[in-house]
Amino acid sequence: MTSHDPRESNLLSRRRLLQCGSAATLSLGLFGRLPVAGAAREVTPRANQCILIWLDGGPSHLDTFDLKPEAPEEVRGPFAPIDTSAPGIQVSEHLPETARQMQHVAVIRSMTSPLGEHNFGSHYLLTGYRPTPVLEYPGYGSVLSHLQESDGLLPANIAVPDHNPEGGAGFLPAAAAPFDVGSDPARPDFRVQDLDLFAGIDPSRLDRRKEFLDAFDRFSAGAGNQQPTDAGFEQAYRLIASGDAKRAFDLASEPRSTRDRYGRRTIGQACLLARRLVEAGVPFVTVRDRGWDTHTDLYNRLKEGFTGGSVGKVPTLDLAYSALLADLDERGLLDETLVILMGEFGRTPKINTRGGRDHWPRVFSVALAGGGITGGQVIGRSDAHAESPADRPVTPEDLARTVYTLLGIDPDHELMTPDGRPVAVNRGGELITEVL
Repeated sequence: MTSHDPRESNLLSRRRLLQCGSAATLSLGLFGRLPVAGAAREVTPRANQCILIWLDGGPSHLDTFDLKPEAPEEVRGPFAPIDTSAPGIQVSEHLPETARQMQHVAVIRSMTSPLGEHNFGSHYLLTGYRPTPVLEYPGYGSVLSHLQESDGLLPANIAVPDHNPEGGAGFLPAAAAPFDVGSDPARPDFRVQDLDLFAGIDPSRLDRRKEFLDAFDRFSAGAGNQQPTDAGFEQAYRLIASGDAKRAFDLASEPRSTRDRYGRRTIGQACLLARRLVEAGVPFVTVRDRGWDTHTDLYNRLKEGFTGGSVGKVPTLDLAYSALLADLDERGLLDETLVILMGEFGRTPKINTRGGRDHWPRVFSVALAGGGITGGQVIGRSDAHAESPADRPVTPEDLARTVYTLLGIDPDHELMTPDGRPVAVNRGGELITEVL
C-alpha cells in the first residue's frame, strides 16, 4: 500500500540541495492541541505525549497478561500467574517487576480483530482502520505530527530503532513519517546518523548552503512562485546544527544504574531513550521490539531466549516496561505521558505440535498506562480458554478513538488525501470510557 503526494517533489528537491540528512523530510518539534469535538469534549485531555511499545509479531496474551491457570495443560502452558500491586489482577510469573507497577496499568483483555496476518493486523492496530488496497491510512504518530504545529528542534514522531511500515505516514505528506533512529540503542557504538553531517560537509559549508537556499527562496518569491516555504526544511537545519537535539539522544550520559534498571537489551535501552525524548518534549515515540512471532519453542523463547540466548522476551520486556513506568512516575511525567503496550494480535489458545502458539486475533490483550487514565483495572474479559471475548469486546477503532481523545486530537477531524478526499481521523470507534 503506497501513496504519492505531489507536495513531496518540492520537499525532495530542496533536500537534495542541502544534502544534510534525512531529517529534512520531517515535521519537527512540539505541539499545540486541536479542540476535541463531539462526545469526546466531555473528556479533558491530560496526555501531552505518547510512548507506543510495539511488540512486533504478536505477543501471547495467555503467557503475559491473561493467564488461564484452570484451563487444560495444552492451553494454560507452564507459566504461573502472580498477584500484582492492583488487587485482583494477576500477570505472568515472568513479569515480577511489572506486577509492582500494575496500579498504573489498565489491561484490556477483550481486544478483538478479524485480521490474523501480520501486515493487515499491524495496520489495523497502528491506525484504527482496516487496511484497503486503495488507501494507506496514517499511524498515530503521523496524525499527531501532521495536525499539530511544530515549534521545536526535535522530530515530533520518532521510532526506536525503527517503525513498522504499516504505521507510517500513509496518505499524509512525507513530513508526517516517523523519524527512524536507525540503529540499536543497546550497542556500544549507538549513534543517530541522521543527526550528523554527510562526510565532507563541515558546519561552515552547511551554513553557506543554507544562505544559498534562503536566497533561492527570495528569488522564487520575486518571480511570483507562491509555493509556501517548507517549514520542515528550516527546522531540519536547526536540528542538525543543534547540540541540544543531539544531547537528547545521548544515552551515554545516563548513570550506569539507570541503564541497568531498564535492562541492557534493545527494548530496555529503547525505552530509556523514549523517556529521554518525551522529557525533551517529543510528542510521540514508538519503541519497536521484534521477535514475538512464537510459532515454535514458545516457552524457551519467552523465558530463556532464542537458542544460545541468555534471557527471554518476557523477562526483557518486564525490566524495560516496569522501569519506564516507574521512571516516568518518579519524574512527574507519567500523568501526562500515555504509554501503550501492544502487538498486532495474540496467540492461539492451544499450543501447537511444535511447542508454539500461532496467530490469534479473535481476542488478545492491550495495556494502557499514564496519560491520565485510571490504572489498576481490567477492561473486558476473555472466555475460559482466552479464545474469544466473554464480555466488553474492544476494537482497534475504539482504541484509536480513545488514544486520540486522550492526546487532545479531535477524532472526528477530517484529513485530506492527496486527491482531495476527506477521511476522518477515526471512524466507527467508541470511547473506552472505563480508562477515562
